[in-house]
Amino acid sequence: MKPREHFDRELQKLSDSIMLMASRVEEELSIVLAAYERLDPTLASVVTDLDRQVNKMRFEIEEQCILLIAKQQPTARDLRLIIASLNMIVDLERMGDQAKGVAKALKRLHGRPIEKLPPEIGEMGHMVLSMLRQIKEAYANRDIQLAQQVAKLDDEVDKLYARAFTQIMFRLSSAASLEQTEDNYEVLRVAREFERFGDLITNVAERLIFIVTGSMEEVNTEPDEAQN
Repeated sequence: MKPREHFDRELQKLSDSIMLMASRVEEELSIVLAAYERLDPTLASVVTDLDRQVNKMRFEIEEQCILLIAKQQPTARDLRLIIASLNMIVDLERMGDQAKGVAKALKRLHGRPIEKLPPEIGEMGHMVLSMLRQIKEAYANRDIQLAQQVAKLDDEVDKLYARAFTQIMFRLSSAASLEQTEDNYEVLRVAREFERFGDLITNVAERLIFIVTGSMEEVNTEPDEAQN
């Protein structure tokens, strides 16, 4: 086998590893979203094991990237893929952390009398799950138009978060007990974790665009309404 053919196979293995890691994160998010909708901490506990797998994969892929740079002679295009991959796996690992954060919040809420949850939070969860699935498709096909569309969806996630944030702040201001304050804080934490998921998926979309075009630019520049 010629050196270039061997290197191309190694690069394909790297891309396959990224896809597998993204699939594990998707599984984490799917489970924790179902756990949130049912307020079921037993489902949420599964996320911890999945997150360990995601963390392990991050370091294995990082090692793949280092070996490719050290042992091969990557072209500028090859380097874009490798360097972007190093960034992507950090964002994917952080997505796993966000899912684990939701799981932790659900454990604290278990058995507590929770008033009706803002519907926007569940909508955010489903939206970021759809974004993650779409960015996997975009990555597999090197589809930068789809990547741009996914990144722009983060504006909608931010708007949902802003509405949920307003409702939760109102509840916090009128909380009659420490328990109510703590419960509303945990609900806010869930909303914040889903909102952050959207940001991280946008990062991956931008890295994909960089791989294909060689241009690094922010696709989504809308300010976070809830923090302004």
